[in-house]
Amino acid sequence: MDQGQTKFMGRTYLGREPILVTGERIASFCAAVGETNPLYVDEAAAAKGPYGGIIAPPAFVAGFRYGDDVFEQIPVFRRGGLMAGIDFELEQPLRPGDLIRVSSEVKEVYEKTGRTGTMVFAVVRSTLINQRDEVVARIDHRMMNRPGREKAEP
Repeated sequence: MDQGQTKFMGRTYLGREPILVTGERIASFCAAVGETNPLYVDEAAAAKGPYGGIIAPPAFVAGFRYGDDVFEQIPVFRRGGLMAGIDFELEQPLRPGDLIRVSSEVKEVYEKTGRTGTMVFAVVRSTLINQRDEVVARIDHRMMNRPGREKAEP
């Protein structure tokens, strides 16, 4: 493994600005994925539900980008890469009006060799924190790229 790739492990990157969760964003997400659960799309039904109002569906957190373009900081990912997977853990629901800050840490960089050659994988864990400093979710983003296709270091 190239030392230039592993030196980024453990570093933390912050999102540039907090992201406001709105009812409109939740509704647009639900429409895009075909979500019809009343807890997410029907204000009157959601008000009678366990959360007392509209909440975002769990997969909504997958739309939050990792902090400060963290993958672009790792040389092999500067020209991009392929999404190799995403996992998330929810601590509590997101609600309209939540102001979410994103903090991302490079958790792992590793190589695998497949039938088409060597691939480099990076795992970045993003933590979503609301305006009350409560952790809302943790997201693991996995990206894959091939060595030798990155831009030269500045």
